[in-house]
Amino acid sequence: MADQYATRGIRRVLTELGGFAKNAGGNFFSPGFLCLFIPLLLLWEALPRLGLVPESLLPRPSTVAAAFWNMLLRKDLALHVLYSLGRFFAAFGIAVLLAVPTGLLMGWNPKIRAVFLPLWQLLSPIPPPAWVPMTIIIFGIGSSMHIFLMVIGIFYPVLFNTYQGVKDTDPRYLASARVFGASEFTLLRNVYFWHAFGAIIMSLKTGVAMGLVMLVIGEAYGGRMGVGFLLGQAKDYFLIPDMMVCMGVLGFIGWFLIEILKYVEIKLAVWKVGR
Repeated sequence: MADQYATRGIRRVLTELGGFAKNAGGNFFSPGFLCLFIPLLLLWEALPRLGLVPESLLPRPSTVAAAFWNMLLRKDLALHVLYSLGRFFAAFGIAVLLAVPTGLLMGWNPKIRAVFLPLWQLLSPIPPPAWVPMTIIIFGIGSSMHIFLMVIGIFYPVLFNTYQGVKDTDPRYLASARVFGASEFTLLRNVYFWHAFGAIIMSLKTGVAMGLVMLVIGEAYGGRMGVGFLLGQAKDYFLIPDMMVCMGVLGFIGWFLIEILKYVEIKLAVWKVGR
């Protein structure tokens, strides 16, 4: 019996991985995208080779690929990526755990909204990079500083989208639930949250982008590990291929995380499938 359940579990995992790969890679392997991407790649390779663009300013894709391999073997690129991901996931988790409940409560209760909303409206216009000097003074240079900067970058998009999604809940849903005796906690958990779920997922996608921006800024200012540190080193020594490798790695991380969020939305927000 245990083996049967284990087999089913493995099949389920493989099925989900297959579904994720199909959804994530579908756009990249579509004829429309390939008809655009392949000519652009060939043009990028051809322009420096023909001398139309200085290769010192625009390295060829083959040169960037060689730089990627060199960084992987000789500059511990994989280890730097792991350090950056560790910091990013720590910050992302903290920001979501703070922002989603706060946004839910602000959208649900006018008294809580009256207390907290003016504070967030006052602080949110401050650009996240403006926090760098104060953050260095308070936390010093290191992972704590990097994580705090990313939390700031992720927190506000998630907070305000969650709040707005809850605030815009259709009153008819609430009235129907109350007719059947639903408590306020039940409404918060089963009506408000799921009505705001699409807005929350969208804000998490924005949070991924903002978090990566602050990751690069934080690691470029201090620390000895991370993709942002490698990018800063490449900038200092004018190693354009290495800079492009770091940019590509950050772009891939952002794309991959957003695809995970999209797949989560497909699996949980079943009422939105096909829209």
